[in-house]
Amino acid sequence: MKIQIPYTPRKHQAYIHKQLDKHRYAVLCCHRRFGKTVMVLNHLIRAALTNTNHAPRLAYIAPTYKQAKSIAWDYLKFYTKNIPGTKWNESELRCDLVNGSRITLLSSENFDSIRGIYLDMVAIDELAQVSQGLIDEVITPALSDRRGKMFLIGTPKGMNNIFYDYYNKAQADDKWFLYKAKASQTKIVDEEELDAALSVMGQAKFDQEYECSFIGNIEGSIYGELVQDLDDDGKIGAVPYDPSLPVNTAWDIGYNDSTSIIFFQLLNHQINIIETYEDDNEALPHYIKFLQDKDYIYDTHYGPFDLDQTEFSNGKTRREIAAALGVRFRLAPRLALEDGIHAVKMLLPRCRIDSDNCSDLLLSLRHYHRKFNDKERIFKPKPVHDWSSHMMDALRCLATGIEENKATNKKTKNFTFSIKEKNYEV
Repeated sequence: MKIQIPYTPRKHQAYIHKQLDKHRYAVLCCHRRFGKTVMVLNHLIRAALTNTNHAPRLAYIAPTYKQAKSIAWDYLKFYTKNIPGTKWNESELRCDLVNGSRITLLSSENFDSIRGIYLDMVAIDELAQVSQGLIDEVITPALSDRRGKMFLIGTPKGMNNIFYDYYNKAQADDKWFLYKAKASQTKIVDEEELDAALSVMGQAKFDQEYECSFIGNIEGSIYGELVQDLDDDGKIGAVPYDPSLPVNTAWDIGYNDSTSIIFFQLLNHQINIIETYEDDNEALPHYIKFLQDKDYIYDTHYGPFDLDQTEFSNGKTRREIAAALGVRFRLAPRLALEDGIHAVKMLLPRCRIDSDNCSDLLLSLRHYHRKFNDKERIFKPKPVHDWSSHMMDALRCLATGIEENKATNKKTKNFTFSIKEKNYEV
């Protein structure tokens, strides 16, 4: 029997359907009005009809019961209306198909109420509003025995949610399919409507809702656009350690707060940032031991200029203490804060960043910002000092340290040596 579902996918949706058939896990980051709900519901319907397991169970999960009913229920009934033998249960938001499969609309409000179910496929919509407990405690066990598929869908809503976390995870894991649909690329929403939305919403909110920007809710972001460019260019993802190259580190050493370390490798002009580490309330030997426990072969350790300050407790500098423990620092030059920020901006286009091992670096890069002065209606020149500052100080150490090292090496190469009458000239 041939069943015709009244759905014709757009070009971008057709591509996604093919990839969802090939992957068990997926993260779909889509702009508003992309049609993601219609797309995933039709994927569930097709999968339910073609699934050969006994009594297949599929689910669409929204943040609330009201959202599931108002957004997806009418779509589910409409797209299954031509399938003979279909039965709908309005009170349970359930659709039973003739082959014994069932599609249920659920909410994440009280996920304990759906413990114990099994699933062949699940689509979780508006993931930024969903609790991690739903995936860890309910969905993952529900998929296990049938090796079911899980698709995570949404539009960015800042970085303090699991949608951002899974977006980073999918960038670094080849087992996950990651797709980002920006309105400027899909052309689904016409240009005139986008211009109207921009004039009403403002640039930051527009970028979040239509351009899939995770920093759309952060005013004054310093590196946000550069990180977005890296993301768009595919430079954020899996960046494995290359054992044929030495590893360098760049530090921000906290005295009463966090210490941050960036691990990177140089490949010609390219900078591969492979790992970061951050901790607080630990002495210097703790961090040096962390380095020594790695299987890396190290080249240069870049440290902040204040490592040469003498500690009153023992009369030694932290640089001397580190050297005694086996780590010799090359100090980054002391520059004005704005000069350091400029050095990072010049450095970032050369970088590739591992999204899994450097998630705290990416979070800091996207969050680091200047505060808006409401009275003068301008952004303050000095960035806000908060949790993101430590990793950004380490990154400035990396950027200025590399440039200083390059200048020193260039100067050394300009030396000429010659032997003349048993003497030498430099």
